Amino acid sequence: MSNLHPESPNAPVPFLRFGPRPDRTRHEGWQEFRRTRDLFVPVRKISLAEYGLMSARKKSLYDLRRAATHVNMQMLDTPMSELVTMLMRSRIQNNAMRIGPSTLDGLMINGGGYQGKTETACRTAAEFEDTWRDLFEQYPECYFDPMPGTRDLIAPVAYCQTPVKATPIGLCEAILDYYGAPYGKNLRGMIRNARESIKAHATTVLIIDDITRLKMHREDDQDTLDLIRGLMDLDVTLVLIGVNIPRSGLLREGWHDPRTNQWIYAPLKKGKSYNPDASTQTERRFDLVTLDPFDYSNDAGIAAFVAHLEGIENQIRLFNAGPGTLSEGRMPEYLYRRTHGIVGLLRRLIEDGLTKAIQSGLEDLTIDLLDEITINLGNVPGKDDGRDAEAGEIPDIDTSPKRKPGPKPRKGRNSVYDDRGTPPAAEA
Repeated sequence: MSNLHPESPNAPVPFLRFGPRPDRTRHEGWQEFRRTRDLFVPVRKISLAEYGLMSARKKSLYDLRRAATHVNMQMLDTPMSELVTMLMRSRIQNNAMRIGPSTLDGLMINGGGYQGKTETACRTAAEFEDTWRDLFEQYPECYFDPMPGTRDLIAPVAYCQTPVKATPIGLCEAILDYYGAPYGKNLRGMIRNARESIKAHATTVLIIDDITRLKMHREDDQDTLDLIRGLMDLDVTLVLIGVNIPRSGLLREGWHDPRTNQWIYAPLKKGKSYNPDASTQTERRFDLVTLDPFDYSNDAGIAAFVAHLEGIENQIRLFNAGPGTLSEGRMPEYLYRRTHGIVGLLRRLIEDGLTKAIQSGLEDLTIDLLDEITINLGNVPGKDDGRDAEAGEIPDIDTSPKRKPGPKPRKGRNSVYDDRGTPPAAEA
C-alpha cells in the first residue's frame, strides 16, 4: 500500500501559488523572491504500483504536484555560472567591506539570451543579502535601529530593468519604482530622488538588467549611460547585465587594461550630460564576465553537459524514466543540437516534454516525443516574458526538431557532429 499521508478533503494544496509571482523590480517582490527562492519541495517519487493504488482524486493531485515539480526544478550550477557567481560574490563582498572613500569597481555580466544571466545574478545577490542581514543582526543598534540619513526601509540590494526605449527619465523611474519613491517634478528632481533613495535605503548592490537595450547612436541612450556611470559614486556596487556587451557600443568609450583584465571608462566631461557628477576625475572600472552556453566540442565540455543532464533527470517524476533518461545514448547529442547548449532553451524543451509525457501516458522522455515539440522563443517582442528581440535577448538559432541534411562526416569523429550533420572543419 501507499505510505502517503491521508489528506483531508479540504486540506490546502501547498504547492500552488496564490496571487502573482514576485516582481523583483519592486522591493516587496524582491524580498519575497529572496525568502522563498529555495523553499519549494518537490513531490516524493513513488512507483507505478503505488500510483495504481491511489484514488482518482489522489492521482489527480499527485499529477498536479508532479507538474509543479517539473516547472520548479532546482536551478543547477554550471561551470560557466560558477565563474560568474564567484566573481560577482567576491566583487560585492569586497566593495561592501571597503571603508575608505573611493569609487567602487563595477561588474558587467555578458552572454546570449536564455543563458541564465539574470537568475545567476539575482540568486548571487540574494545570497549576499541573506549573509549581510545575518551579519548585521549581531549589531542591531547600528543597522536595524534608525540611523541618521537613512529611512526605515533597508534595501541592501536593488534590482531594476532598463526600459525598452531607454531614457534618463525611464531609468530614474525604474529605480524609484523599486523603492516606491516619488518621481519628482522634472528630470533633475528625478535624478536627485534616485540618488537619495539609493543612499537613504542603504543599498549596497544595484543591478540594472537588459543594459544592452541602450542604443548608443541615440543621444538619450548616451545620457542614460552617463547617468548609470554616475551612480557608481554612491558607494554602491553596480552590476550591469546584457547581451553581447562588447559589440553593443557600451564599451566604446572605455579601454581594456590587460594588467587588471578590467574595462576602464575615462572621467566624464561637463556638457549636456544629465549626470550631476559629470566632472568627477575618478575613473570607473568594470570587470566583464561572460556566461557562455555549454561547449560540446571537447571532452571536458561534453562531460559538463552530461553531468548537467544527470542533475536534471534526478528531478524528473515520470514512472518509466530513470537514470540515463537524458544522459545516455543519443539523447545528450540530440538535446545539445536542439538547444545549442543554452540552459534556458534546454529547460524549456524538457519542461514541455515532461508535460507531454504525462498527458500522453508515455511517462518517459524519448527523442520521438521531443521531436513533436517546438521551442517557442517568444518571437513577439513585448509579450510573454517581455524580451527585446532587437537587443539580442532572443537567440537567433535553429531549434527545429529535424536536422537539416548535410555532407556525411568522416568516421571516427565525435558523434555529436554526425547528429548535427555539420562537416569537419577541414572539409567545410
